[in-house]
Amino acid sequence: MKRIGLLGGSFDPPHLAHLALACQARDELRLDELRLLPAGRPWQKLAVGREPIEAAHRVAMLRLLIQGEPRLVVDERELHCNGPSYSIDTVRELAAEHPGAQLFFVIGQDQYARLHTWHDWQEMLKLVTLAVAGRAGEAPRAPAEVAAVPHRIEILALPPMAVASTDIRARAARGEDLSLLVGPAVAAYIDLNALYRADSGS
Repeated sequence: MKRIGLLGGSFDPPHLAHLALACQARDELRLDELRLLPAGRPWQKLAVGREPIEAAHRVAMLRLLIQGEPRLVVDERELHCNGPSYSIDTVRELAAEHPGAQLFFVIGQDQYARLHTWHDWQEMLKLVTLAVAGRAGEAPRAPAEVAAVPHRIEILALPPMAVASTDIRARAARGEDLSLLVGPAVAAYIDLNALYRADSGS
């Protein structure tokens, strides 16, 4: 039985905590592959009025971030959706493309706590095993709505990393060195393309 992991996000920008989570899930769950899925138009972020930067930049940075890591691949399908991208649509597609495969949907505690707000989340729980990384020193906790629905879960033992895309964008706007947060290759790409600069429009 093929074991496929899915890790979605805006990746705006992708950073070393994303890479650590991807590698931990790949190794701990013994995955044949882990697919990183940059969101096209993530509906929850659009609802609060924030549009991610151009998809081509996010994909390029993600490829640089995972360069040299075996069994990590970038899957661009959500970038080609017409309208908002929903995780359940991706899960349905992959289940159809890989009959019999075991799908692991990798999320953090913050996403787990909001899972009941996702589109068709009950159906998704039937199709995947959730792989949840808890906060430092704490086991993942499901909200009451999710706890009431039977679902499969694996807990990932991820060391704490205080890295957030919001903070990285703010640092980039100030022209700070980002190498320790996103790695040298991604930092160089951000600098070369003047991403997230206040006067760049990106």
